[in-house]
Amino acid sequence: MSNPNKQAPNIIFFFTDQQRWDTCGCYGQKLPVTPELDAMAVEGVRFDNAYTCQPVCGPARAVLQTGKYATQVNCPTNHRLLPLHEDTVAKQLRRHGYEVGYIGKYHLASHGVKGGADDFRTRPVPSERRGGFDDYWLAADALEHTSHSYDGYMFDGAGNKREFPEGRYRADAQTDWALEYLENRHPRKPFYLFLSYIEPHHQNDHNCYEGPHGSKEKFADYEVPGDLQGTEGDWRENYPDYLGCVNSLDHNLGRIRSKLKELGIAENTLIIFTSDHGSHFRTRNNEYKRSCHDGCTHIPLVIHGPGFTGGQVIDQMVSLIDLPATVLRSAGIEPPSWMRGNALNPLADGSAEVWPEEVFIQISESHCGRAVRTKRWTYSVRAPESTGKELHSNYYIEDFLYDNFADPHQLNNLVHDSEYASVRAELKQRLLKRMAEADEPLALIEPAAVNSKFKTSSPK
Repeated sequence: MSNPNKQAPNIIFFFTDQQRWDTCGCYGQKLPVTPELDAMAVEGVRFDNAYTCQPVCGPARAVLQTGKYATQVNCPTNHRLLPLHEDTVAKQLRRHGYEVGYIGKYHLASHGVKGGADDFRTRPVPSERRGGFDDYWLAADALEHTSHSYDGYMFDGAGNKREFPEGRYRADAQTDWALEYLENRHPRKPFYLFLSYIEPHHQNDHNCYEGPHGSKEKFADYEVPGDLQGTEGDWRENYPDYLGCVNSLDHNLGRIRSKLKELGIAENTLIIFTSDHGSHFRTRNNEYKRSCHDGCTHIPLVIHGPGFTGGQVIDQMVSLIDLPATVLRSAGIEPPSWMRGNALNPLADGSAEVWPEEVFIQISESHCGRAVRTKRWTYSVRAPESTGKELHSNYYIEDFLYDNFADPHQLNNLVHDSEYASVRAELKQRLLKRMAEADEPLALIEPAAVNSKFKTSSPK
């Protein structure tokens, strides 16, 4: 089917992994980590209150491909196969004349145990498991298992292994291939390129963050984020490399933007820059994410291109789940009614008359949890004795309440404070409403005092 609008914009989804919002200059980072993104924010639209709806890699990706919550597509944890029948964003764009391509980490093709028949973490992803990205493919299902910062491989559409050049930093090599795609794509079709980096995600088997060589020296003079100050965690040994990863991503964003200008297509290309979740550096639990705290839920979101210009700063609460509808609306396609997010285009053009006051967050793997984040409050509940692998529960206990105005670094848990009983009651009703909208069963939520086991407050 040909695209009825010959001027349909190209769309690049520049996606990072485990990146906090405050790593970026346009969000307050004082070191020169993201000059390219900061310049893009001046030209485009920056969303100050952007949050993930699932602070785990695979589930967040399932949301972005479908516009549904991770539980709705049976992907509440990592290493879950995105159901083959799902009508993904890529499939819809392709039906409307777009060329669709994917480069990088996918994380939605494997299912079950490592080494099993359905495990594609280190094998080529079969074409039917690629979520509709049928025109161009150069990816690994779990890039953290096929590569390190200066070595590794992905697989092309034919299943052939493609090695990173020796001595080439991973984000640079991936961008080399993205530029190659831009130079050789179909010249008469609009394209949708999902460019999924693994940086600044920690390197699993090395148990650390790996920035480009020299990162420790380049970013040694960093200001400790407020939520990490005075905590244990492992940010002291990792934060300079973490910023080095982000700086590399920023450099490569600049390379992409320069190539678009060189090709004469910059003005008609929409770039969406965001991340799946952040990192709290093992201060809230024993790893980096999977909690309700801003350190792993607050993400950068900057959009620039047709419909997103003028250096606007938008402070409404927005979520990753809003981006699939945004992509479709930007392409001139009406988002289907089953998508749970709201296209961000009306916020950018000023036509939005009403907007949700909270974002809804599902939490898995560490525990089965649910949360809402408003501008002022963070309210979270958990299912007692959960494995973290459940789709949902019918019984939760209140876990966290933070007043983000008075306590922006979320150090004082108010969940047991009787003074805030009415606040918790209101937020509980909001949470139950959002759970119902995500097709979850009616659940009972009881006060934290019912089970003192969960009296967690200050970070570690």
